[in-house]
Amino acid sequence: MRHNLKQAAYDYGMIFVLLLLGIIFSFTTIKEQTPDDAAAGRKMGKTLKKEVVLIVTRDSEQHRTFAEALRASLSANGNEILNILQGEPRDVRKVLVAMENDPGAKRPTVIAGPHATMNWDLFNKGYFNSHFSSLDGVKFVKPATYTWPTFLTRQNLVNVATQIVVISIIAIGMTMVIITGGIDLSVGSLIALSASIAAAIIHNAAGNGPSTEVATTVVVGACAVGILASGCFGFFSGAVTACFKVPSFIVTLAVMMMVRGYAFKSVGGEAKGSLPDAFTTLGHGDWMGIPISVVLMAVLYYIAWFVMTQTIFGRNVYALGGNAEAARLSGVPTKRITITVFTICGLLAGLGGIVLASELASGDPKTGTFYELYVIAAVVVGGTSLMGGQGKILGTLIGAFIIGVIRNGMNLNGVDPFNQMIVFGWIILLAVLAEKGKELMVSGGRSPFAVLGGLFASRKRGEHMETGHGENE
Repeated sequence: MRHNLKQAAYDYGMIFVLLLLGIIFSFTTIKEQTPDDAAAGRKMGKTLKKEVVLIVTRDSEQHRTFAEALRASLSANGNEILNILQGEPRDVRKVLVAMENDPGAKRPTVIAGPHATMNWDLFNKGYFNSHFSSLDGVKFVKPATYTWPTFLTRQNLVNVATQIVVISIIAIGMTMVIITGGIDLSVGSLIALSASIAAAIIHNAAGNGPSTEVATTVVVGACAVGILASGCFGFFSGAVTACFKVPSFIVTLAVMMMVRGYAFKSVGGEAKGSLPDAFTTLGHGDWMGIPISVVLMAVLYYIAWFVMTQTIFGRNVYALGGNAEAARLSGVPTKRITITVFTICGLLAGLGGIVLASELASGDPKTGTFYELYVIAAVVVGGTSLMGGQGKILGTLIGAFIIGVIRNGMNLNGVDPFNQMIVFGWIILLAVLAEKGKELMVSGGRSPFAVLGGLFASRKRGEHMETGHGENE
């Protein structure tokens, strides 16, 4: 039992780093919260009784949800809903002016809405009373505020999860590739290729008509073609690496450049927007309140965990990365395994491109830039050795969350993008040093930090001896 706990701590020790980051960002983002979600609307509706309520919100998805929840809660509590106004201040002002000029119009006793609308200058007490004298005495109601870390709000945690979906999905394939001792630098370009091909097919299918009305079957087919195209390039990278013994770094560097060119050619060098709702559902839809993309990520990680821990293929991947020659002599089909993991990585990069295009509602050949670096960072931070033979799928998920939490926390604390790049560079370097330290300690060697300490101490001893020798002379 003790050995199992020690092994789990060794394999998934970065989870403690993730928890520490969560604690740090929780303390640094404590502030007064102004909720405007459905829960806030329901809670606010319970505070009013037997009032004539005018609900005012912006015309956005979140505010429409808030307004519907508030309306239902107010009605259940015996209030009368005079109207629900959704728009900008000028739109609401027109309605109030018409009400002011119509003596027979029914007046509200309460104007209610989220903080974003109730803080308009229109509802400043002095301004309102001077321009709408017939509404003198109306009460303004908005959700109660509370103090809580912005990092720990439900919306922000959902944002963290959705922001790492693309990186996490591709990191599954990258983990397999790196465990075999390879690397794939082309995944960023494959994202762009998949998204561009899918968008181009949808627009071509629309012909001269609106692309937003393309049939769902066409959308699904377009996405499948984009993913398969990326998988074909992954197959190509694996085949060249395995059959010609060319380092995967060089192969995928070449593929990265050529694929980006194909992405631009597929859409004529410009982004393709105005995509149908069936295409954007993957990036914006939800299932039981959970984003569909997050559900997809969880399912893929379960499948990948099962494959890597419970199947012969998974054992062969580790064997190839541990010692390729010994694996070959043991009967492991090393070429087939290499080609397969690169193909899987390509397919998952294509899927990541579809998810990203769905989120952006656009197929842009410029997307995916630097994503290969974020993906590799997630894999390395999650404990996978760049030397091959070691790594855990769940560790990669933890690494992706660490990357996402750091990025989100720095954004919440107003860290500029240039400093964020510096931080991510240090994260990758420290993660590699930490992994190297674990390997050396397990093998009985010294950690990199102990080596640096020894070098420093040796230098000091050398200086001391030189000084002593001079004095003796």
